[in-house]
Amino acid sequence: MLSVKKNLLAAVLVLPLVLLLPATGWGADLHLPGAELSAFWAVPFVCMLLSIAVCPLTVPHFWEHNFGKIAVFWGLAFLVPCALVFGPSVALFEAWHSLIDEYVPFIILLFALFTVAGGVRLTGALVGTPAVNTGILLVGTLLASWMGTTGAAMLLIRPLLRANAHRKYQVHTVVFFIFLVANIGGCLTPLGDPPLFLGFLKGVTFFWTISHLFPMMIFLGVLLLSLYFVMDNFFYKKEGRPAPPAETAASGEKLGLEGKVNLLLLAGVISAVLMSGTANLGEFEVYHVKITVQDLLRDLILLGIAALSLKLTDPENRRKNNFNWEPILEVGKLFFGIFMSMIPALAILRAGEQGALSAVISLVSHEGQPVNYMYFWLTGVLSSFLDNAPTYLVFFNTAGGDAAQLMGPLEHTLAAISAGAVFMGANTYIGNAPNFMVRSISENQGVRMPSFFGFMVWSGLILIPCFVLITFIFIK
Repeated sequence: MLSVKKNLLAAVLVLPLVLLLPATGWGADLHLPGAELSAFWAVPFVCMLLSIAVCPLTVPHFWEHNFGKIAVFWGLAFLVPCALVFGPSVALFEAWHSLIDEYVPFIILLFALFTVAGGVRLTGALVGTPAVNTGILLVGTLLASWMGTTGAAMLLIRPLLRANAHRKYQVHTVVFFIFLVANIGGCLTPLGDPPLFLGFLKGVTFFWTISHLFPMMIFLGVLLLSLYFVMDNFFYKKEGRPAPPAETAASGEKLGLEGKVNLLLLAGVISAVLMSGTANLGEFEVYHVKITVQDLLRDLILLGIAALSLKLTDPENRRKNNFNWEPILEVGKLFFGIFMSMIPALAILRAGEQGALSAVISLVSHEGQPVNYMYFWLTGVLSSFLDNAPTYLVFFNTAGGDAAQLMGPLEHTLAAISAGAVFMGANTYIGNAPNFMVRSISENQGVRMPSFFGFMVWSGLILIPCFVLITFIFIK
């Protein structure tokens, strides 16, 4: 153990020095050449996904105690061969770039939202009837576009679980919550979901998505909420219309909110994100990765807001809210492995028609014209397994990358890309970060959630037919 700690300390001390070394002598081009990569390079990423899907079922105790190590292993399963084949500088650059540009901002934002939303407690004896549950899903769906899918999901999942704690059948409620609040509800503004925020940074106007995706969201929202209400009614009657425990009904708590200061802090999180997308405060470079001052300032503000939330919120309030750190720790560990192992898959995708996925990329155009239903499905399917933000950017650029053109003559193409990236993040647990967090919180509170493949059965039976209808009705 002592030797491990010494090695870790040595790595921490040496890494900053390595990052300051010039690229000379390490290789001129530090970017992974996506056009030269075969599909074999995506094996560590596939194995990472299979580990998440299979290990909790086959070796649950081993997985529970070692999933962080497994995530690191699959990340190294790409980085080590990359260093051997393309040179250590390429591997170091790609890892550093993924950490600084993607993973660290991603985790800091999730951490801030998780901490702040976890300090808000809905008081009162809400009872999980079909009408109440449907109402919570509706409110969460409407909030998601304005406070982010993560913010809305973290704010409402605990009250929803408490309201249904006396119910025998709870899984369907959490699954529909993931569909609607953690994904589909975030389609109306750049605040709702990271892909739309990237589009905003590329020049897509703030309210463009409302005008183009609102009809799709209303259609999906009404369809899914209606289906949920019918399903929950069925289970509610099957359970004999259960009443909450007597102590819950007699608690005497009035309906209200505790930890209201966190609502102001939540507004601060949203403001910090918007600031980073609109301000231009300059940039600097660390080991050939550009870091903008506004992004660094945003991350520091978010960490400060999280610290304020912890200081200003009564610890008893968090205890009553069943708050603990396990969900964010699980997401942090697993997504480290996902972000590292998916580097070559994204590089191949960015190579376009010069890469191993050229046959896939070529499907989005025919005789020079965009095939919008293919943009919708390819963006969506790939977003279900890869990070939906870079996937959105790949197809945004494949469609020309000119925001003015995409909002004008190619508006239907941009709508298809945007809808695919946001909606189909609901297809898997890893399609969007709040999916995994909602699953983890639910399991911590005693709900036996479906496995990775089990969740895909739910999304396959419920969401895919809805997306087929979206294709025929809205994708032009």
